[in-house]
Amino acid sequence: MKRRAFLAALPAFAAPAWGSADRGAALPRIAAVPGGVARVDLGAADAPPRVMVDGRRALVVRTASAWTALVGIDLQAPPGSTVPVQVIDATGQRELAVRVQPKRYATQQLKVAPRHVQLSAEDLARFERERAHLKQVLQHWSEAPPSTLRLLTPVPGRRSSSFGLRRVFNGEARNPHNGMDIAAPTGTPIVAAGGGEVIDSGDYFFNGRTVIVDHGQGMLSLYCHLDEIGAASGARLAAGAPIGTVGATGRVTGPHLHFSVYLNATAVDPALFLPAVQAG
Repeated sequence: MKRRAFLAALPAFAAPAWGSADRGAALPRIAAVPGGVARVDLGAADAPPRVMVDGRRALVVRTASAWTALVGIDLQAPPGSTVPVQVIDATGQRELAVRVQPKRYATQQLKVAPRHVQLSAEDLARFERERAHLKQVLQHWSEAPPSTLRLLTPVPGRRSSSFGLRRVFNGEARNPHNGMDIAAPTGTPIVAAGGGEVIDSGDYFFNGRTVIVDHGQGMLSLYCHLDEIGAASGARLAAGAPIGTVGATGRVTGPHLHFSVYLNATAVDPALFLPAVQAG
């Protein structure tokens, strides 16, 4: 029989155990808001439960003696709504729900080349092909868990615009910004934020030269607008390995790195996985 319960945002452990090998990595900061990460405690069991969110697998890790799911919440999720979470384990199936807490994001006005707002028929066809391809890539799943859930900052520089901004290009509203922009000069080296496998690299209409790294169990990182790509699809990378250089390719207003993190095929705030910026 299915059971249903509601879960509020819970604080992360300071330094939980990490699987049977006790790798000691900390969880990301927890924020059950649009574009945030919710923590769902699943209890103790010999084997990890299988967790589904809107038909997609969710990341499950072992913390101390219990299992925990980390669920990415869509940026468009209305505050007060619930995200259904399906848990399947040896005892059967149960239904949980994470309630989305409120968060207000700012609006940003940007000026870009007109062809990146009013697309020609040729550019629109290219964008549609690329969007379908990237949707498939971002649903990639590998069974091995990430080696860490705390990531390195991929490039030094000022975080020039924050995740979740409601962006207006040349006076026309577009989707919220689903990554973090880090301003840096063209040619600045970019490193992998965590260990993993390059599952896609290429030159896209909006994203420019792009690299996508799979860290395990649906946790992906994406690096856009590169000047040069230095990591080919299929490459195995350690955290801190070079993947390319900062550029201004695609739809941009200047050189910077667009950095995204995904859980269960959902873009979440990269700042939750990165060292906090020190004030002053």
